[in-house]
Amino acid sequence: MTRDDAWTLVQSKVRNRNLQKHMLAAEACMRSLARRLGSDEDAWGLTGLVHDVDYEDTKNDAARHGLAGAALLEERGVAPDVINAVKAHAGNAPAGSTMDRALVAVDPLTGLIVAAALMHPDKKLAGLDTDFVMRRYREKRFAAGANREQIASCDSLGLPLEEFVGLCLAAMQGVATHLGL
Repeated sequence: MTRDDAWTLVQSKVRNRNLQKHMLAAEACMRSLARRLGSDEDAWGLTGLVHDVDYEDTKNDAARHGLAGAALLEERGVAPDVINAVKAHAGNAPAGSTMDRALVAVDPLTGLIVAAALMHPDKKLAGLDTDFVMRRYREKRFAAGANREQIASCDSLGLPLEEFVGLCLAAMQGVATHLGL
Protein backbone atom coordinates (compact mmCIF):
# COMPACT_ATOMS: atom_id res chain seq x y z
CA MET A 1 0.00 0.00 0.00
CA THR A 2 1.38 3.37 -0.94
CA ARG A 3 1.14 6.37 1.33
CA ASP A 4 -1.37 7.95 -1.05
CA ASP A 5 -3.50 4.77 -1.01
CA ALA A 6 -3.36 4.76 2.79
CA TRP A 7 -4.42 8.41 3.02
CA THR A 8 -7.30 7.77 0.61
CA LEU A 9 -8.40 4.82 2.77
CA VAL A 10 -8.17 6.91 5.95
CA GLN A 11 -10.25 9.69 4.41
CA SER A 12 -12.90 7.20 3.26
CA LYS A 13 -13.17 5.47 6.64
CA VAL A 14 -12.51 8.31 9.09
CA ARG A 15 -14.78 11.34 8.80
CA ASN A 16 -13.68 13.05 12.02
CA ARG A 17 -11.07 15.62 10.99
CA ASN A 18 -9.43 15.64 14.44
CA LEU A 19 -8.96 11.88 14.27
CA GLN A 20 -7.43 12.25 10.81
CA LYS A 21 -5.04 14.83 12.27
CA HIS A 22 -4.15 12.43 15.10
CA MET A 23 -3.30 9.79 12.50
CA LEU A 24 -1.15 12.30 10.57
CA ALA A 25 0.64 13.18 13.81
CA ALA A 26 1.24 9.49 14.56
CA GLU A 27 2.60 9.05 11.04
CA ALA A 28 5.08 11.90 11.52
CA CYS A 29 6.21 10.58 14.91
CA MET A 30 6.61 7.04 13.64
CA ARG A 31 8.70 8.24 10.67
CA SER A 32 10.94 10.23 13.00
CA LEU A 33 11.40 7.26 15.31
CA ALA A 34 12.18 4.97 12.38
CA ARG A 35 14.91 7.38 11.27
CA ARG A 36 16.32 7.54 14.81
CA LEU A 37 16.23 3.75 15.25
CA GLY A 38 17.45 2.86 11.76
CA SER A 39 14.19 1.26 10.66
CA ASP A 40 12.00 1.47 7.56
CA GLU A 41 10.47 4.97 7.55
CA ASP A 42 7.81 4.11 4.99
CA ALA A 43 6.55 1.06 6.89
CA TRP A 44 6.59 2.87 10.21
CA GLY A 45 4.91 5.96 8.74
CA LEU A 46 2.23 3.82 7.10
CA THR A 47 1.61 2.15 10.46
CA GLY A 48 1.10 5.48 12.18
CA LEU A 49 -1.16 6.74 9.42
CA VAL A 50 -3.53 3.75 9.38
CA HIS A 51 -3.47 2.66 13.03
CA ASP A 52 -6.96 4.03 13.80
CA VAL A 53 -8.57 3.41 10.40
CA ASP A 54 -11.33 1.37 12.08
CA TYR A 55 -11.91 3.71 15.03
CA GLU A 56 -15.22 5.15 13.89
CA ASP A 57 -16.55 1.68 13.02
CA THR A 58 -15.51 0.22 16.38
CA LYS A 59 -15.93 3.12 18.80
CA ASN A 60 -18.91 1.37 20.42
CA ASP A 61 -17.14 -2.01 20.50
CA ALA A 62 -13.61 -1.39 21.79
CA ALA A 63 -12.78 -5.11 21.71
CA ARG A 64 -12.92 -4.95 17.88
CA HIS A 65 -10.65 -1.88 17.61
CA GLY A 66 -7.48 -2.84 15.78
CA LEU A 67 -8.95 -6.14 14.64
CA ALA A 68 -11.35 -4.60 12.15
CA GLY A 69 -8.59 -2.31 10.91
CA ALA A 70 -6.22 -5.25 10.57
CA ALA A 71 -8.77 -7.16 8.48
CA LEU A 72 -9.29 -4.11 6.25
CA LEU A 73 -5.54 -3.75 5.76
CA GLU A 74 -5.06 -7.46 5.19
CA GLU A 75 -7.62 -7.32 2.34
CA ARG A 76 -5.42 -4.66 0.74
CA GLY A 77 -2.22 -6.70 1.02
CA VAL A 78 -0.56 -4.63 3.73
CA ALA A 79 2.54 -6.21 5.28
CA PRO A 80 2.01 -8.43 8.34
CA ASP A 81 4.28 -6.30 10.56
CA VAL A 82 2.09 -3.23 9.95
CA ILE A 83 -1.04 -5.27 10.60
CA ASN A 84 0.35 -6.64 13.86
CA ALA A 85 1.27 -3.15 15.06
CA VAL A 86 -2.29 -1.97 14.36
CA LYS A 87 -3.64 -4.84 16.46
CA ALA A 88 -0.99 -4.40 19.17
CA HIS A 89 -1.64 -0.69 19.72
CA ALA A 90 -5.24 -1.59 20.59
CA GLY A 91 -4.21 -4.44 22.88
CA ASN A 92 -5.34 -7.15 20.46
CA ALA A 93 -1.90 -8.66 19.82
CA PRO A 94 1.38 -8.75 21.72
CA ALA A 95 3.54 -5.67 21.15
CA GLY A 96 6.58 -7.74 20.30
CA SER A 97 8.41 -5.80 17.60
CA THR A 98 10.10 -2.44 17.97
CA MET A 99 7.53 -0.96 15.59
CA ASP A 100 4.67 -2.36 17.71
CA ARG A 101 6.12 -0.87 20.89
CA ALA A 102 6.78 2.47 19.17
CA LEU A 103 3.16 2.79 18.08
CA VAL A 104 1.91 1.93 21.57
CA ALA A 105 4.03 4.77 23.00
CA VAL A 106 3.34 7.27 20.18
CA ASP A 107 -0.45 6.93 20.20
CA PRO A 108 -1.13 8.72 23.52
CA LEU A 109 1.83 11.09 23.20
CA THR A 110 0.35 12.81 20.15
CA GLY A 111 -2.72 13.70 22.20
CA LEU A 112 -0.64 15.04 25.06
CA ILE A 113 1.37 17.23 22.67
CA VAL A 114 -1.78 18.57 20.99
CA ALA A 115 -3.29 19.35 24.41
CA ALA A 116 -0.09 21.15 25.41
CA ALA A 117 -0.24 23.22 22.21
CA LEU A 118 -3.88 24.14 22.79
CA MET A 119 -3.19 25.40 26.31
CA HIS A 120 -0.14 27.40 25.19
CA PRO A 121 -0.85 31.11 24.67
CA ASP A 122 -0.34 31.01 20.88
CA LYS A 123 -2.07 27.61 20.48
CA LYS A 124 0.65 26.49 18.06
CA LEU A 125 3.16 23.64 18.12
CA ALA A 126 5.92 26.10 17.16
CA GLY A 127 5.75 27.69 20.61
CA LEU A 128 6.42 24.41 22.43
CA ASP A 129 9.69 22.89 23.51
CA THR A 130 10.41 19.55 25.13
CA ASP A 131 10.63 21.07 28.61
CA PHE A 132 7.14 22.58 28.28
CA VAL A 133 5.66 19.23 27.19
CA MET A 134 7.51 17.38 29.96
CA ARG A 135 6.06 19.74 32.57
CA ARG A 136 2.57 18.98 31.23
CA TYR A 137 3.39 15.25 31.21
CA ARG A 138 4.18 15.40 34.93
CA GLU A 139 0.81 17.05 35.68
CA LYS A 140 -1.37 13.99 36.27
CA ARG A 141 -4.65 15.81 35.63
CA PHE A 142 -3.44 17.47 32.43
CA ALA A 143 -4.66 15.50 29.39
CA ALA A 144 -5.61 12.71 31.78
CA GLY A 145 -6.63 10.47 28.88
CA ALA A 146 -3.03 10.37 27.61
CA ASN A 147 -1.80 7.15 29.19
CA ARG A 148 1.52 8.04 30.86
CA GLU A 149 2.45 4.38 31.26
CA GLN A 150 2.15 3.81 27.51
CA ILE A 151 4.16 6.95 26.77
CA ALA A 152 6.86 5.91 29.25
CA SER A 153 7.09 2.53 27.53
CA CYS A 154 9.40 4.35 25.08
CA ASP A 155 12.18 3.04 27.32
CA SER A 156 11.57 -0.36 25.68
CA LEU A 157 12.84 1.30 22.48
CA GLY A 158 16.06 2.32 24.23
CA LEU A 159 14.95 5.95 24.27
CA PRO A 160 14.81 8.11 27.39
CA LEU A 161 11.44 9.79 27.86
CA GLU A 162 12.70 13.31 27.16
CA GLU A 163 14.38 12.27 23.92
CA PHE A 164 11.24 10.42 22.83
CA VAL A 165 9.05 13.44 23.58
CA GLY A 166 11.51 15.74 21.78
CA LEU A 167 11.59 13.54 18.67
CA CYS A 168 7.81 13.39 18.47
CA LEU A 169 7.37 17.08 19.18
CA ALA A 170 9.81 17.99 16.40
CA ALA A 171 8.08 15.56 14.03
CA MET A 172 4.69 17.10 14.78
CA GLN A 173 6.09 20.61 14.40
CA GLY A 174 7.22 19.52 10.94
CA VAL A 175 3.64 18.77 9.92
CA ALA A 176 1.99 21.50 12.00
CA THR A 177 0.27 23.03 8.97
CA HIS A 178 -1.52 19.73 8.27
CA LEU A 179 -2.47 19.47 11.94
CA GLY A 180 -3.84 23.01 12.06
CA LEU A 181 -1.45 23.82 14.88
